[in-house]
Amino acid sequence: MSIATGRDSQAYNLLSTPPSSVQIAIPSICCMEALSALEDELKRRNRFENDLNLQLSQLRRDVTSPYAQSLLSHLAQSVIENRGLLNDVKERLFQALDRLAANAEIIPLTANMLQASLTTDFIEKEPTDNLILYSILDDARLHPTEVKVFLSGNVKEFGTIEVQQALGDAGVAEYFRASQSFLGWLNS
Repeated sequence: MSIATGRDSQAYNLLSTPPSSVQIAIPSICCMEALSALEDELKRRNRFENDLNLQLSQLRRDVTSPYAQSLLSHLAQSVIENRGLLNDVKERLFQALDRLAANAEIIPLTANMLQASLTTDFIEKEPTDNLILYSILDDARLHPTEVKVFLSGNVKEFGTIEVQQALGDAGVAEYFRASQSFLGWLNS
């Protein structure tokens, strides 16, 4: 979702043309989480548009104030921009998922991953992120000779000492908050 919302400017390039020295992998649950986040964004943007439309309706009634007319114009433009942004976020997410499908290994969710994530909370109060972590840990254990890095924009959840220790114990060589730091590490 960080690609779709523009929070990581280089992540799409990494997905489009991954370095030959690494295999990009992502837990399948992350794809579902991104689609769920898109649904939330759609709801927020639609609520925002509804609020704007209510304000527009009220402003149209004021026929004498130049401020009301100016605000009416700005809010009408905001409705258009809000729709454009929503379409842009949706399009970028679908492009990113398409790039993942073409260039990444999708780590399937297994019963073992699910059970492990339910019995031990590395990431309390974030069951989805805990499941993502267990997917990564299980995949790292299944492929111990492969060099692994973990990219995430969730610094708060995945940056804790407990999570870092679990990743290290599973053989994940590095943890990166964003693709920029990963690309710097890769080129060093």
